[in-house]
Amino acid sequence: MLKEETLERIRRFTSDRDWEKYHTPENLAKSVSIEAGELLECFQWSAEQFELDDVKDELADVLVYCIQMAETLDLDVDELIMRKMDKNEKKYPVEKSRGNSVKYDKL
Repeated sequence: MLKEETLERIRRFTSDRDWEKYHTPENLAKSVSIEAGELLECFQWSAEQFELDDVKDELADVLVYCIQMAETLDLDVDELIMRKMDKNEKKYPVEKSRGNSVKYDKL
């Protein structure tokens, strides 16, 4: 999923600046939320008129902080995603959820 060179670049960026000490789970969770808000801001006034480059930048910020949080907690990103997909597939069976966006507890 994620190239090793990308992961190493993220690690090096943080290490070169001696920022590991700031990367607590709490701080990283805050950062994910803040950056997700900035991503949402790209669509604040129009779902159709947005700057793709801004979306790319903000999405990258969210992803980097999520990856850093997984690393800080010594979690495998692929394993996390596969575990959650297993849960989602049970909560949203195709025969009940196909074509609608109703929350699982309303299916």
